[in-house]
Amino acid sequence: MVATRKGVFYSMNIKLRIVPIILTAVLSAGLLFGGWFLYKQVVVAGPLEEALREVPGVVSGKPVIDADHVNVHLKLAPDADLREVYERIVTQGAPAIGDRKVRLFIEDSEDAGLEPIWSAVLFDVAEAMETRRYSKIPAALKELEQAYPGFKASTEIDADNVYITMRRGDAVKHVVLPRIPDTLGVWPNA
Repeated sequence: MVATRKGVFYSMNIKLRIVPIILTAVLSAGLLFGGWFLYKQVVVAGPLEEALREVPGVVSGKPVIDADHVNVHLKLAPDADLREVYERIVTQGAPAIGDRKVRLFIEDSEDAGLEPIWSAVLFDVAEAMETRRYSKIPAALKELEQAYPGFKASTEIDADNVYITMRRGDAVKHVVLPRIPDTLGVWPNA
């Protein structure tokens, strides 16, 4: 501040204390981001986690919410109906999901016997998805059922995804393929 006294300018000496300013900025940022994180966990993810517990066939589930997607990491019961699980998550979790896309990431039991079978049909499935000739998927899986004893596969489709469930003995592999894939994306759970 500048003051005049008989035509002479005097300046007041203002001492800024840097530590309280930095401490205030850090606390303000912490409260802001902490509040946002708490809101996201309690108000948005909490009800969705509760909805996941009520879905038949879901053993455990953890939603991860970002701006455009809700990624749901699931562990399913062996007899779970994959399409029904997706549909229930979308309908029961609608208030938390909003207009975001739901993507399922399924943790299956590890079985070396199912991976070669899936690899054998992967090209046919990818071609059917790319050309949108979804009826070729069950036909390709039916051929594998005849080639691999004890292997069973089922497919379902809805407006959003193609659902494939493969079983061999106690091992189960679930695959969810989006009908409208992300640009330059890959199948996250294949």
